[in-house]
Amino acid sequence: MKAFSLSVLAIFCFTAVSFAQYQQTQKATGKAVIKTPTILCEKCQEKVEFFLTKSTPGVTSVAVNIRKKTTTVTWLNDRTTLENIKTAIANMGFDADDIEAEEYAYKRLPKECKAEIVAAKAKAAALNPVVAPPANQ
Repeated sequence: MKAFSLSVLAIFCFTAVSFAQYQQTQKATGKAVIKTPTILCEKCQEKVEFFLTKSTPGVTSVAVNIRKKTTTVTWLNDRTTLENIKTAIANMGFDADDIEAEEYAYKRLPKECKAEIVAAKAKAAALNPVVAPPANQ
């Protein structure tokens, strides 16, 4: 009977420790969907996915959706932040939410990609014209 009680106690302790570790790992990761309207082709998609996964510490997964113009990123909270990830995307030459692409990185993009970005921005500007405020009389 003692052996049975000790076995049950050992299983309970092991389960409790495992659950606590699971909860801790759940809190240690972050996930966000970042608006990336200037990633328009597969070449750019592959570049962003590769660079963020391999060169940004703490990023565990990246998925770029060209149609929705979003990038879903999962990262380890103790190694990086969402702002660092957005900055890394901007440093590659692409807009990321409220952070605009760095000019020097944008200039390094292939000509085809730059042409697509310019065309997309022109189309967006045509669809959403800025109304000038009325002049004071």
